[in-house]
Amino acid sequence: MMALDISNWKCDKNMNIFSIIWSLVVGLIVGILARTLLPGSQHLSLLMTALFGIAGSFVGGFVGSLIKKPEDGAKFHPAGIIMSIIGTMILMYVAGMIIHKP
Repeated sequence: MMALDISNWKCDKNMNIFSIIWSLVVGLIVGILARTLLPGSQHLSLLMTALFGIAGSFVGGFVGSLIKKPEDGAKFHPAGIIMSIIGTMILMYVAGMIIHKP
């Protein structure tokens, strides 16, 4: 078995606990907005709402990259608030369909 070599990994020096907290706060705001716009009731805790919001931002970034090519050298397309809400709504809808099968 080969050992994992992490010596070449590059870490962002600005990534700290405040970045993680900020991601959770923005994810919570996006999740709450998506829950408000999505018809029906979603029985989610605040933590799950924030996690859906964060994951929805990635989905929104993916959809955004399908619409417009990211800048040169960028590996990911920044979604923005609208695409993040749309991505979160898509995830919540799919999760609701999977959990509440008839």
